[in-house]
Amino acid sequence: MPIEIIRTADAPFPVGPYNQAIAVPASSKLIYLAGQIPLNPHTGKVEAGDITIQTERVLQNIKGVLTAAGASFKDVVKTTVFLADMADFAAMNAVYAQYFLDPAPARSCVQVAKLPLNVDVEIECIVALSA
Repeated sequence: MPIEIIRTADAPFPVGPYNQAIAVPASSKLIYLAGQIPLNPHTGKVEAGDITIQTERVLQNIKGVLTAAGASFKDVVKTTVFLADMADFAAMNAVYAQYFLDPAPARSCVQVAKLPLNVDVEIECIVALSA
């Protein structure tokens, strides 16, 4: 799918694996993925471990939904990352960078007061597929 990466020197350059903006052709089919938490789909339990382990599980869950939608990580145009503690940003970002390669999607990352099941990370995505 031919997306357009938008970059300008009039806004801060990205400090991680994301772009300032992505333009999606009007002929694209948009898919909105619900936020995924580190819940293991096989056990129904939260994946125990630090932010690295939890982020890996979240991204594996996203991969499963993307596959079911006929998409992949390269089709993701926007993500929102919710962290229970912004001190976990660098560790989350290192795992995230292994999944979202160039051109990376646009991204927002915020710290929140609490996440479902007291997990440390949740990630949601918007996907654009050729219609």
